[in-house]
Amino acid sequence: MSTASGTLISNSTSLERIGRYMFALATLGWAVLHFVYGDFLFGRAPAWPESAPGRLVWAYGSAAILAVTGMTILLEKGGRGGLILLGVMVFVWALVRQILTLIAEPELGGRLTMAGKALTFFGGTFAVAATLPFIHGRPSALLDFVNQTDNFKMLGRFCLGVFMILCGVQHFLFWQFVQTLVPAWIPGALFWTYFAGIALIVGGIGLMIPSTASLAGRLSGLMVFIWFLILHIPRGFQMNDANEWTSVVESLAVSGLAFVLSRR
Repeated sequence: MSTASGTLISNSTSLERIGRYMFALATLGWAVLHFVYGDFLFGRAPAWPESAPGRLVWAYGSAAILAVTGMTILLEKGGRGGLILLGVMVFVWALVRQILTLIAEPELGGRLTMAGKALTFFGGTFAVAATLPFIHGRPSALLDFVNQTDNFKMLGRFCLGVFMILCGVQHFLFWQFVQTLVPAWIPGALFWTYFAGIALIVGGIGLMIPSTASLAGRLSGLMVFIWFLILHIPRGFQMNDANEWTSVVESLAVSGLAFVLSRR
């Protein structure tokens, strides 16, 4: 196991390594947002119950985990354990709660999008963890689980693929809103709304098919990175609120995750 552990990072392709760094920077971005806004924003969890104490403790504690994990990934000093812990946190605190909310009040709009983001970063943390060194210790079922690679990457491809398909469908269902997001200096807002919808659906399906996953990951990562530059960063400065800055960090993370998943 030690030999395999040492080669996971050294054998990374350039694009996979770039994607991992992008995800790590996004992780640090989430940590900053947790401190600034005093809330758990990673994975788009439902709001903290107003009557319950401990919101700031939860926000700052999770921010510390995000910060340490992001730094260890950037420095290539580990990070697998931190990412898996974050994945479990997103699953329990964000994904499960979003699903329960959707069951109580089904809808195809914003709440479903938030659940899709929770699904993406649940699977995404495990997929990025799969590219990092193994955790050493006494052999056990738990250790075997956290040191998986292929299954974690498959989970990441499925979760991101489902989210992309969902977003693509929403481009057609809510085209009036989506076209308002296209920057005013780009002509043909409606065309780009539908084009992006098709690209998201095709990319999501491609990620879940082994023979096309590599190409789908590269093209999807590039597409989302362009949106990160021309859409999300300008909106972050324009709106300057927790929602928009979270979207900035999310777009960087999704782009990086797609690049990570582009490796065969």
